[in-house]
Amino acid sequence: MVAIARIPVRMSVDEFLDWVPGDGQAWQLVDGEPQAMSPAKRTHGMLQNELGALLRNHLLERGGPCAVATTPGVVPHVQANFNMRIPDLAVTCTEYEMEEAALSNPVLIVEILSSSNQTETWSNVWTYTTIPSVQEILVLFSIKIGADLLRRRKDGSWPQEPERITDGELILESIGFRTPLADIYRTTRLHRRLGE
Repeated sequence: MVAIARIPVRMSVDEFLDWVPGDGQAWQLVDGEPQAMSPAKRTHGMLQNELGALLRNHLLERGGPCAVATTPGVVPHVQANFNMRIPDLAVTCTEYEMEEAALSNPVLIVEILSSSNQTETWSNVWTYTTIPSVQEILVLFSIKIGADLLRRRKDGSWPQEPERITDGELILESIGFRTPLADIYRTTRLHRRLGE
């Protein structure tokens, strides 16, 4: 029998990184409170894998230090000592020599939205806007083909509402990436519905 560690009342990021829950569950730290994350459903996993591969291939072809990471730890600027959020994907253009627990200087963060995690996902999205290096935040839908995109303005501010993308090309200016939106969904059941 595996012993499950008691969840502390309020944790710092350092305490969170040292904490071993022993339950096999994925966790993120939200305002000092560990929050369990449900396993990804098939469409969610397919989207994460497909977009991750498209981004990886683009960054390799482009050359330079930028790389995509899957489910990295990301520390928001606000309440940094008590938050480590776990997005689905993130891109950083900062090289590193020493291992790091949190991805340094992400420029692009991707979350995949499902009907069961909308509140948590949007809570994460708004905290990502506090990270000075973040230029774009993409929220992919998993129940239909589409996305919401937030792009930091030249003056450093963020729009109040995301840009809704339902067809055509997805353009991520932060890394010079563009692809037909439908291509991200090509391995999902949603893509097959396009031909119906």
